Amino acid sequence: MTRLRPARLTAGVDEAGRGPLAGPVVAAAVILAPGDRVEGLADSKLLSAARREQLAVEIRSRCLGWGVGWADAAEVDALNVLQATFLAMRRALFALRSPPAHVIVDGNCCPTLAGFAFPCTIEAVVRGDGCVASVSAASILAKVTRDAFMRGLEERYPGYGLAQHKGYCTPAHLEALRRLGPSPVHRRSFAPVQSSVLP
Repeated sequence: MTRLRPARLTAGVDEAGRGPLAGPVVAAAVILAPGDRVEGLADSKLLSAARREQLAVEIRSRCLGWGVGWADAAEVDALNVLQATFLAMRRALFALRSPPAHVIVDGNCCPTLAGFAFPCTIEAVVRGDGCVASVSAASILAKVTRDAFMRGLEERYPGYGLAQHKGYCTPAHLEALRRLGPSPVHRRSFAPVQSSVLP
């Protein structure tokens, strides 16, 4: 009798929140079941909020594993946004219950996997969130998770409109920064936040 070789598990990884002036960078890692096609996966930025929420529920229920990692505003300031993104990605991978054999990261560079307890290869795919299903799934989970967190921050730090713009650099956000100054969740290393610091 021939024994079937186990499928080589691949995790897709993507992030949400590199550009905002406030809040964390959130990364997600997703391992989809080989051959199980989740209809409607796409770059999260191209989907409506309602559709992202629907797909996030389906992804979590059908995938073989998923994990989420964070790097908060203080870590962004201390490390720079790229290294904070890599930190969030490593944390997302560490949160997976089943270790992948291969990782595909959206973008043109990868976090190091030093310290991982399992052998794993890694590659970067530019615009992977639009062409690699597991990366699309990770894009959706990262975006949904971060948006929910930013809605919660609106309650802790009212007046900035964090639930509406999710920390991005909108005119309303800049006006609130001028009026209120930065909150503890603002990224003080970002120039628009630095210029809003009250004397």
